[in-house]
Amino acid sequence: MTDTASIDPLVVLRSLEERCADSAASLPDKAERKNEWSGVAFRAGKYHLLASLGEVVETLVYPPMTAVPNTSVWVRGIANVRGKLLPVIDLNAYLGNAATSVSRRSRVLVLDCRGMYSGLVVDEVLGLRHFPVTACRTRPEDLPESLAAYVSRGFDLDGRFWGIFSLSVLAESPQFLQTAV
Repeated sequence: MTDTASIDPLVVLRSLEERCADSAASLPDKAERKNEWSGVAFRAGKYHLLASLGEVVETLVYPPMTAVPNTSVWVRGIANVRGKLLPVIDLNAYLGNAATSVSRRSRVLVLDCRGMYSGLVVDEVLGLRHFPVTACRTRPEDLPESLAAYVSRGFDLDGRFWGIFSLSVLAESPQFLQTAV
């Protein structure tokens, strides 16, 4: 039988802390993180887009909704998300394209920009993406006008342009704010 009274708990804790610190993976330097732009990647129709991390509150699986009469065709309805009403907009339809065909990959990006709390239905969310800040460029000329209003720059990756979609510009757009027909 060992004498537990002779074991100093502080010594044990310090030893444990040292072993954890020795085996822990190091975090990237601040300078390394500052040189990257990070955002939520998503697909709306044939377009691959990015939203700034600061503009997306959360991502939801397509929730049950209640239709709202006398609204634009791009208004999907109102969803109850943890007791808070969330107006849900179909981003494809809003941009003048065919409405999103909801599938198991469809998601709702929740934005809360300057008090505008709403959700955008997108075809799929592709996860978090990181790009070197130096790789940012202006949008291509062949981007449709409806999308160009919200995308001014982006990144090229694997032969594809990833446009940075400004949710704050969308939230301030008079068309987006006028949902009634």
